Amino acid sequence: MLPSASPRQRDHRRHPERMNDRDCHNRVASVLVIRWLFISWLTNAVVLGLAGWILSGVTFGGSGWTVIWSAAVFGVLNTILKPLLKLLTLPLAVITLGLVWFFVSMLMLWLTQLIISGFAIHGFWNYVWATIIVWAANLVLDFLFRGDRGRTAAATA
Repeated sequence: MLPSASPRQRDHRRHPERMNDRDCHNRVASVLVIRWLFISWLTNAVVLGLAGWILSGVTFGGSGWTVIWSAAVFGVLNTILKPLLKLLTLPLAVITLGLVWFFVSMLMLWLTQLIISGFAIHGFWNYVWATIIVWAANLVLDFLFRGDRGRTAAATA
């Protein structure tokens, strides 16, 4: 037998405008997270395209969709895999004063290249410069939208 909803829950379903503060904070947090992910994805698409325009060794197979899909895959890798790799490489980061995390970022670009068939980076120095370009753009993005991320964390706490 399924448990029935409490009177408060039933009232909330009948009158969605009667949300409590926690529901309101959760909704605001969700909107902020979605906005942050969209801005991050769009920025990565522009930055990867810029890297391809600046560096002759970064190519996208002639399609704008390749840039968009590359940015999406790159964003997913940075969101899911990169934090795990940073945690695993923490001892090396202490020894190398964080330099190993630059190579973790390069690895994210390399994995993106493996997954997206039209995206290619030719040569070590193109990887280095593409990583620097992406890192600098994301640094600016973090600086500009740092307040939104803090409000998101506070709203979900």
